[in-house]
Amino acid sequence: MSENTNLRPEYVSEIVALIKGNNSPKALSQKLEDYHGSDLAQAMEELTDAERKKLMRVCSNELISEAFEHLEEETAGQYLAEMDIRKAADVVSRLETDTAVNVLHALGKDRRLLVIDELKPDIQSEIKLIASFDEDEIGSKMTTNCIVIKEGVSVKQAMSELIRQAEENDNISTIFVTDENEEFYGAIDLKELITARSHTSLEELIVTSFPYVYAHESIDECIEKLKDYSEDSIPVLDNSNRLLGVITAKSIIEVVDDEMGEDYARLAGLTAEEDLNEPLKASMKKRLPWLLILLGLGMLVSSVVGVFEKVIAQLTIIMAFQSLILDMAGNVGTQSLAVTIRVLMDENLTFRQKLHLVTKEMRVGMCNGILLGVISFLFVGLYIHFFKHRALGFSFAVSGCIGFSLLLAMLISSAVGTLVPLFFKKINVDPAVASGPLITTVNDLVAVITYYGMSWLLLIKVMAFA
Repeated sequence: MSENTNLRPEYVSEIVALIKGNNSPKALSQKLEDYHGSDLAQAMEELTDAERKKLMRVCSNELISEAFEHLEEETAGQYLAEMDIRKAADVVSRLETDTAVNVLHALGKDRRLLVIDELKPDIQSEIKLIASFDEDEIGSKMTTNCIVIKEGVSVKQAMSELIRQAEENDNISTIFVTDENEEFYGAIDLKELITARSHTSLEELIVTSFPYVYAHESIDECIEKLKDYSEDSIPVLDNSNRLLGVITAKSIIEVVDDEMGEDYARLAGLTAEEDLNEPLKASMKKRLPWLLILLGLGMLVSSVVGVFEKVIAQLTIIMAFQSLILDMAGNVGTQSLAVTIRVLMDENLTFRQKLHLVTKEMRVGMCNGILLGVISFLFVGLYIHFFKHRALGFSFAVSGCIGFSLLLAMLISSAVGTLVPLFFKKINVDPAVASGPLITTVNDLVAVITYYGMSWLLLIKVMAFA
């Protein structure tokens, strides 16, 4: 069935209409089987509690589990709580192991234990294995849904084992090979196994250079490695190199999306992501920490402006161009921050490469500063002369000070936007914590000191315009 997003709203409305209709349970179940789990998941969110319970009763557990794979874990947990324990346990047993763990975590403790008690022992052990890893470890994102065969079997035996395991595991595009100690040995492409002659040695089909990750590795460390490969699934090993499970392409996409979402939130000055239905108190809790820090820095910026009060009193016109310097310094710093965080995703950066990054960003800041400084010198000078009716010498002296301050502020801001995230990375703090608001406020401080300092030095002390 096509998954064209333009057609999905029709599918969703069709499902809702079916649930609201008077079809018998059997007829309704048969009609719902024609829809994709993603469409069913969207329809669930548009139904009333009573209508959703009706859908849960008539739908096959397999289709419900497919729909749950497309729901947020919190939402899936809420719907799971609406089912009776046995049905809930059967739905959970059909989910990918990592999804099952997350959905169970969304249940209340008492009901979660009841559901787990109804699961088969092998599924219970798999769920407990995934749940044993911290949320920031790659093992928490893996699944045991994969085909594993032993090293040393024949091609015919390998095919028989594939068919046997495929009844319970549908990730069959890659077959993983272990030795007699359960240690990971390599992988075989399904096509290679199917097309192999019966007399071919299985050893010839095994790729021993297949990528892998360790379960206790942090997601941040693994993310670049995972993105570099286009495999459908990548094996996850324990510290003894035994195969525990795999992380699928779908999970990799979700991991990357989650990490990008977290980094985006931090860049915006949030401590975590928010959603549309977030309670007011929770949203405030996520935003307040950085806002309090930025309030303190903002007060410091205002205090610095107060230090130059006499300069402003003697040359009031320079106050009109303060926002020009502050905005450009903040923009340049944020640009350098974005570039630096993107580069720092590579965990293997050498000191020389980091030094090159700093010098490159400073060169870019300086060159842009020269260009924009010259433009400001010309246009601000003409503006002051013709619109403020000040002498030509005074006009271009002020615009020259603005142009030079702009160059200096952009140069320093480029350095700050690069060095701050590098410093955070050095002390093992997520560089995204060097958020846009933080860098902007720090650069405001730099710009204020630069601008008013240069105005005091050049216009008052050197040219004596006051």
